[in-house]
This record gives sequence, structure tokens and C-alpha cells, in this order.
Amino acid sequence: MIKQKKKPQRLCSGCQAFQDKKAMTRIVRTPTGEVAIDLVGKTAGRGGYVCKTEECIRKAQSGKGLERALKTAVPVTIYENLLKQLSPS
Repeated sequence: MIKQKKKPQRLCSGCQAFQDKKAMTRIVRTPTGEVAIDLVGKTAGRGGYVCKTEECIRKAQSGKGLERALKTAVPVTIYENLLKQLSPS
């Protein structure tokens, strides 16, 4: 019997549900203290995850879920950029 690899799961800072890591967006606080959207998912630093839905992004912002995950203030521009990524260009 062949064992299948487990897919990594992460907790959404908005809806508080576990999802596949690849289906989410990672926001990272770098060692220098900068907060950025991590498109590759491998940037060094403390990370927080959010589902790729407008509802989850807004919940993460209003409930300060990402701020708790990153243990720092998250600039409004991060949330704006996350929402821009959702809308097709």
C-alpha cells in the first residue's frame, strides 16, 4: 500500500478555517520588520495566511487576524493589494 503525502494545511486569519497551503496567500513579516505579500511562499520571516476571497481578507482586516499572526501592525496597503490581486486585470 502506497502512502500519500499529506498536504500542508494552514489556518486562515480571516475565516479561521484550515485550508491547503497552496490555496492561500501568505503575508510575511521579514526579519527587518517589513510586512509584505509573499508570492512564492518561501520568504524568510514570520508568516500569516489568508484565503483568496474578498470576505476572508476583509474579516482578517476588521478582526486584526493578520496582525495577531504576524505580531505587528499590518499597513492598509497590504489589504488593498490583496484585494487588487483578486480582481481580474
